[in-house]
Amino acid sequence: MCGIVGYIGDRKAQNLLISGLKRLEYRGYDSAGIATLSSTGQLTCLREKGKVAQLAALQVTNEVDDSIGIGHTRWATHGTPSIVNAHPHTVGRITLVHNGIIENYQDLKQILESKGYSFKSDTDTEVLTALIDSLYKDDVSLLDAVLGSLQLVVGAYGIAVLASNKPNHIVAARSGSPLIIGLGDEETFIASDASALVGHTNQAIYLKEGEIAVCRAGTVELYDIAANPITPAVETIESDMQAIQKDGYDHFLLKEIHEQPEALRSTLAGRLRSGSLYAHLGGINMSDTELREIRNIIVVGCGTANYAGQLAAYLIEQFTEDVSIQVEIASEFRYRSFHIPENSVALIVSQSGETADTLACLTELKRRGVRCLGIVNAVGSTITREVDGGVYVHVGPEISVASTKAFTSQVAAMILFGLMIAQAKGTSTQELSTFINDLNDLPTEIEKLITDLEPDIKTLAKSYAGYDHALYFGRNTLFPIALEGALKLKEISYIQAEAYAAGELKHGPIALVDDSFFEVALIADNWLYEKSKSNLIEVNARGGHVIAITDSKKHIQAETIVRVSTSLTQLTPLLFNVVLQLFAYYVSLERGNDVDQPRNLAKSVTVE
Repeated sequence: MCGIVGYIGDRKAQNLLISGLKRLEYRGYDSAGIATLSSTGQLTCLREKGKVAQLAALQVTNEVDDSIGIGHTRWATHGTPSIVNAHPHTVGRITLVHNGIIENYQDLKQILESKGYSFKSDTDTEVLTALIDSLYKDDVSLLDAVLGSLQLVVGAYGIAVLASNKPNHIVAARSGSPLIIGLGDEETFIASDASALVGHTNQAIYLKEGEIAVCRAGTVELYDIAANPITPAVETIESDMQAIQKDGYDHFLLKEIHEQPEALRSTLAGRLRSGSLYAHLGGINMSDTELREIRNIIVVGCGTANYAGQLAAYLIEQFTEDVSIQVEIASEFRYRSFHIPENSVALIVSQSGETADTLACLTELKRRGVRCLGIVNAVGSTITREVDGGVYVHVGPEISVASTKAFTSQVAAMILFGLMIAQAKGTSTQELSTFINDLNDLPTEIEKLITDLEPDIKTLAKSYAGYDHALYFGRNTLFPIALEGALKLKEISYIQAEAYAAGELKHGPIALVDDSFFEVALIADNWLYEKSKSNLIEVNARGGHVIAITDSKKHIQAETIVRVSTSLTQLTPLLFNVVLQLFAYYVSLERGNDVDQPRNLAKSVTVE
């Protein structure tokens, strides 16, 4: 969940480390720090609670010319956000930054205390630092000390390690937490995310599980956990500087909402042939025969990815009659004694491709022999390397913590997979045409919606930004949209927002309706219109302050009405979702919040 950077070369390390940490701010953090070594082994370590800007200000008065160093942004797990708990940590000759959690750190701490070590912080990271120091003797290399330590720890880690008497290399290792090594001209970079490398190099080594790298200026030696050498596989980073700039927008979140039409076009490009009404995904590595045999789809994801799966399930089941679909919360599914029906396939959904709980489900599903397909945005991520096949959604970097464009394209990618199954099973193109045509039209429809409704939504947000509670509800395909809309509002505005299937209001949630709440009613002009309208009437009767969002032109009684005009027939819920994204953004703005980096959250959740 945190960010790691490292550098070794001939440039000033402090500047490169701080600029790298700024690139990783979107991941979410509460403190930051950097450590550099001089050629004589003099350590300069700077740490601050709060933003990287505060660390940069500290660096101005503590500037050194060191050309090797490591840096970190921390999202608190063990111990409160503070300078003493911030990374890097130093014990003896070892300085370390760490992502992940060392589960047996308490046991290791007791052993180390019996050997004379004392600890200043509450972190598991300081314990790991001391463990490496305890093994780092004059006749033991830094690599061997790190290897020996990692064989004793239980948990997840991505680490970068400096030794004060070895100012010519950094040791990096990963297990469950991503690390990338960037190769430049006589310089080497380390990062937990490719965005920190963009502009410096496009050549990278993605560390695999259990791999350890010894990084020198311009060279990398790679080993497995048993110290066996490995030939590094150098890949090309596909991102560019333009993709991680705001391009004139006030916030990345607003930019990414506006990018959804182009992101969708990238997701669909070459995969949807409107002329022949045909969908194709090359990366799933399944024949028509294998697709015909599918009887059950398991969709696994967390948060927004889970809601994308719920919406996709509602849609796919409409044209795959003999296929059941179950959508599972990864953090729960991984601990259940679940039964897997025969002829199942699993869709592993994650924007980052590094979500810890989702990865754990992937491992267990593969152990049980289930074919696993990834629905992922981040190229080169762990999930993409572990699955049997899959789909890149190709939405480009998503910098804001709150996911927007990834949700839309994840739904589209899963619909494409469902269409492939239906095609293989012999469903007529006529039956599938409405979904295929809607997918083709969706990017343009989103563009039109943003142009038509954004000014009104901005004004609407001013009227409701003063509330601290909200209740969202919708039926059928609009229930997942209610869940996702409420999540967006609570993530960035800090308004307590709850979402329910509209038919469930009478079973408890309607008791919440009073003047401290506003309500968001999602009402589709379909066969459930009258029932949805009835739920709205029930809330109105109890004094609700309702925002009704609808694609119907019929009369609706509500405090505020947002009408969505569209030619779509099946994918209208995704337009409703864009309305809710914009609403959450402008409400958050009105409340004066940090829209791109909301409190307590992280972009890539690589710990449980």
